[in-house]
Amino acid sequence: MKASKRFRTPAQPNLKDAGAGATPLCAADDPKRDKAEAKRLHQRIAALQEMLYAERDRKVLVVLQGVDCAGKDGTVHQLFRKINPMGLRPVRFDAPTSIEMARDYLWRVHRQVPRKGEIAVFNRSHYEDVLHPLVYGQLDGEALAQRYAHIRDFERMLAETGTVILKIFLHISNEEQRKRLQARIDSPDKHWKFDPEDLKHRERWDDYRHAYERAIAETDAPHAPWYIVPADSKPHRDLAVATLLVEGLEAMDLKWPAGDAKLAKLKVR
Repeated sequence: MKASKRFRTPAQPNLKDAGAGATPLCAADDPKRDKAEAKRLHQRIAALQEMLYAERDRKVLVVLQGVDCAGKDGTVHQLFRKINPMGLRPVRFDAPTSIEMARDYLWRVHRQVPRKGEIAVFNRSHYEDVLHPLVYGQLDGEALAQRYAHIRDFERMLAETGTVILKIFLHISNEEQRKRLQARIDSPDKHWKFDPEDLKHRERWDDYRHAYERAIAETDAPHAPWYIVPADSKPHRDLAVATLLVEGLEAMDLKWPAGDAKLAKLKVR
């Protein structure tokens, strides 16, 4: 079964903890096999990305979402370790600046969408603008519905102008997040990763889960699909995301640009 079918969100997403520990792509008791497969996928991504860059026509947008400690940074690091950085642009969306706040909430996002021939990876994204406000009651129902509509229209416009969109939710359990947060606290060399705000958000675990379920259900579409990747296991997370990207790139049927006939008899002296 293709990963794009295995991990595609159902009409009613269920982000309960039970599904976060699944590892359908990992080999039972054979981590060497998983490492070999990950290496193959990374090499395949690099080859396909070079064709995408040479073609200079279409674009790819990968959206990574997940609760704190879900592994967004680690996924980016693993996914593109073999890729030519010229055709890759990771984008991290932190709290908006005063300049960004003075404009509509999609302004800063639209500025970062991929160029022709490029893969852009959003570490968090425009979805933060419907998650946090819902959890903390900052938008009423009408305003929230309007934002879902904005996002659907925005992503449809991107797709219609040549952008392939992959939206991936990294699904970890409450207990796995607890372990990862504690590991950051217990290791001085990881203190830079720890944000006390993470503990505040953790208290709203169920609220965030419901907010993600609603956002995914509201914005899943054939041209902008959502995938829910079990991510308690880091090796499985990396295999799943890499497989999804390979499948997405292969579906584009990328080709090298046609040769220039004028160069047929050119000799370099």
